[in-house]
Amino acid sequence: MDLLVHVSNQQNPEPEGQISHLALDIGGSLIKLVYLSGNNDSGRYDDEQRSQNESLDFSVTGTSQPVLKGRLHFTKFETSKINDCLEFISSKKLCLGGFHDSTAHSSDNIFIKATGGGAYKFADLFKEKLGISLEKEDEMDCLVTGANFLLKAVHQEAFTYLDGQKEFVQIDHNDLYPYLLVNIGSGVSMIKVDGEGKFERVSGTSLGGGSFWGLGRLLTKCKNFDELLELSHEGNNRVVDMLVGDIYGGTDYAKIGLSATTIASSFGKVISDNKELEDYKPEDISRSLLRMISNNIGQISYLNALRFGLKRILFAGFFIRGHAYTMDTISVAVHFWSKGEAKAMFLRHEGFLGALGAFMGYDKQSLMA
Repeated sequence: MDLLVHVSNQQNPEPEGQISHLALDIGGSLIKLVYLSGNNDSGRYDDEQRSQNESLDFSVTGTSQPVLKGRLHFTKFETSKINDCLEFISSKKLCLGGFHDSTAHSSDNIFIKATGGGAYKFADLFKEKLGISLEKEDEMDCLVTGANFLLKAVHQEAFTYLDGQKEFVQIDHNDLYPYLLVNIGSGVSMIKVDGEGKFERVSGTSLGGGSFWGLGRLLTKCKNFDELLELSHEGNNRVVDMLVGDIYGGTDYAKIGLSATTIASSFGKVISDNKELEDYKPEDISRSLLRMISNNIGQISYLNALRFGLKRILFAGFFIRGHAYTMDTISVAVHFWSKGEAKAMFLRHEGFLGALGAFMGYDKQSLMA
């Protein structure tokens, strides 16, 4: 039977009705959850409001009538606070969102689809605390499946962001491939996607969201990612970054196309300053860190796109979080190195690709049960 998927955006209410098809993506820094409820109440979705909890109306349709309908819910927890996640799953009775293995000796054995390294690391903990087994799905498979699903099923999912201007991009499904998927989690994976189930991880970098969070915690004493990101709003990276103008007496290096405001060395100005860490504002350090990580990811991504002749680069992962300065920095890096020939694109549900891919891992028989 052919399956058609219809998705529309809604602000996330409390889930009602039967819970089904819970899927997890357990990463090094964050645990992402996607689950389906029978809630079909209408609501208004504010595109500019990016909360921890969001939802999508979802239906899987056969050739003649809907066979599965409900609302997809999205939420996340810090991996270091996994017990909060377990309590959430238990309190919402999300354990019911698994499936029974008919081949198992006990019919009470419930399986939940899960991906990411934590699906292996915390498997025993889920079994001990919740009595559920984690059915492991390949991480790269899930990322690509989740991205393809969003790009095909969700209206106004992909967008560009440059110089403060957000513009949604409608991608022709017949012209979707190939593209470069850059998933920025604790580290960064760069995946060349050629079609459904056809992909290759072509590169990556260890300098990702975990680097920003870890260095930021050491240097600014911020306790969580969002606090560090918020701090960067008020910062001035030029206080700590060495610019081309600092080297060339305030002028451009026009011969090779570098303006005076181009960063020559992240944190380079600290070398010549007779200051200690406490003499610098945490806001400035946070801003410089964010700029350094984002610039690096944008440049490496474009070089890989150039390597394979790809014009479309999609950035995802919870490092981005819809943060304007992060997106703008990545976009400027891609625009600069490609001389305007390539564009960075972002996804509204950027952090849930793996969890969505695991969710789609429930086979058709399970989805239509």
